[in-house]
Amino acid sequence: MKKVAKKLHLWLALPFGIILTLVCFSGAVLAFEKEFTQWMYADLYRVKAVGDHRMPVGDIAAKVASTLPDEVKVTGITVYPDPARTYQVNLSKPHHASVFVDPYTGEVKGAYKRIPFFFTMFKLHRWLLGSRPDNGGIYWGKVIVGTATLAFVFVILSGILIWWPRTKKALRNSLKVTRTHGLRRFCYSFHVSVGVYTCLLLLCMTLTGLTWSFDWYRDGFYTVFGASSPQGNGHGPSASAGKQKGQDRKEAAETYAAWQTIYEELAARNPENRQISINANRTATVALNRFGNTMGGDRYEFDPSTGKLTTFTPYADLPASAKIRGQIYAVHTGTWGGWLTRILYCLAALFASALPITGYYLWFRRVFPKKAHHA
Repeated sequence: MKKVAKKLHLWLALPFGIILTLVCFSGAVLAFEKEFTQWMYADLYRVKAVGDHRMPVGDIAAKVASTLPDEVKVTGITVYPDPARTYQVNLSKPHHASVFVDPYTGEVKGAYKRIPFFFTMFKLHRWLLGSRPDNGGIYWGKVIVGTATLAFVFVILSGILIWWPRTKKALRNSLKVTRTHGLRRFCYSFHVSVGVYTCLLLLCMTLTGLTWSFDWYRDGFYTVFGASSPQGNGHGPSASAGKQKGQDRKEAAETYAAWQTIYEELAARNPENRQISINANRTATVALNRFGNTMGGDRYEFDPSTGKLTTFTPYADLPASAKIRGQIYAVHTGTWGGWLTRILYCLAALFASALPITGYYLWFRRVFPKKAHHA
């Protein structure tokens, strides 16, 4: 069995190793993109001064809507528990578009923007810096990353079979990095020990990451967990929970007018000072203050003309299809366990990016022992 595992491990790792190094490294870099973005663009996310009274959320939404072209709609607004945070007003397009507004003055601070370096890392992580073909052809960057990720699953599993120790002494030795017996011994011990320490987290990343690579995999994954597959496959959370279609300016203004009533009712029902999102599709979400699905929350429906809440569905009672996308994202990025798991995921991906490099070195030493004698 180990002989088969060694061959599988080698012949899958050799062609995809460099790609996996790039994907793992870029994934580690992206782990704290949100924090870096909010630090670099602090003027978008933080108010200059915390005032005594905040403007009604409906007035802010209406103000933003009045500045938009006809083809762009306000799809929702998110209020954060931190009084120094700006309100986030979500737009129908482009994808993930939003603007930030000072709730005390009504000043539109600017639109959401991504740090160019992190956007490059994201494109590298997802598509090897490729772009979607305009003619509907094969999205090669996406296919290559997905294929490499699928191969990585079998590389990890075969690596576990190869490593599986027979004695306690062998187990102890395999968990240590040896630095005193030359480069080859160091690379071997690093490859084995890092692979052991990171294998479970890497499996979490790969098995969830494949849902963004292949439709057939995503459909099967969702079916296994009792959920229907959604349309689209964006990476990451979207603050917008619906699209406003066929709604004219007058109807939109009436909807916005009720949003303050909705917000006040939700804030009163949830005194824990939670994040509240109100959407133009007649739903509102109160985010959960707990580990797990960090995109999840209790859901409400409301009458847009009166602002009266009509239904309430706690997160636990939501259908699987309403939870699974957020759960996949949380497991893929490590947000499910707070800062600790995010740090562990970042380190696991960073160290994993070195595994193909050490593997290539060990293979080269074995295939070309004379040429590598003095390496």
